[in-house]
Amino acid sequence: MCASSFSKIVVVASALALSACASAPNQINDVCAVFEQNDGWISNWHREAKQAERKHGVPVPVLMATLRKESGFKSNAKPPRTKLLGFIPWKRQSSAYGYSQALDGTWAQYRTETGNFAARRNSFADAVDFVGWYHSKTADTYGVARNDTFNLYLAYYAGWGGYKRGDWRGNASLQRYARDTEAMAQKYAAQLARCGG
Repeated sequence: MCASSFSKIVVVASALALSACASAPNQINDVCAVFEQNDGWISNWHREAKQAERKHGVPVPVLMATLRKESGFKSNAKPPRTKLLGFIPWKRQSSAYGYSQALDGTWAQYRTETGNFAARRNSFADAVDFVGWYHSKTADTYGVARNDTFNLYLAYYAGWGGYKRGDWRGNASLQRYARDTEAMAQKYAAQLARCGG
């Protein structure tokens, strides 16, 4: 192997290693900044979000607002641990993990139904596709519009069973989360219109 080929391999390997431990965007309330920070030649979040939008019919602002609310765009996000005796770190509240905070069972269902068996919850491309898949199934099953962030998020957070039962109706906190996510999607849509996304 010639020296220049070896140098190229080292550069590519270094870039991949750096991208694997990249931190979450630091301006998560500006979707243009989120995309700008993560649209290098290794990672192209905007392209991946647009691909999920085309595949599932859910607008990019809805997808991105959901990920923003769930994880703040942190690839390794997990729910906090409960405390044993009030101070000893104990089990986590759920198996939620990654950008989308998908639960183990729902992630397994996504992988089976889509055939994407290599999907990882800490991969942005897989997570944004998962959110599109989940919202699309909500739309198809419950007649929710694919741009109705409020109801899509209610179903996302409560789960399909909880949404169908109406568990969210008596839950002011969940309704507030859904309204916040809806407002974020509207803000993201305006920002994308400005930056050409």
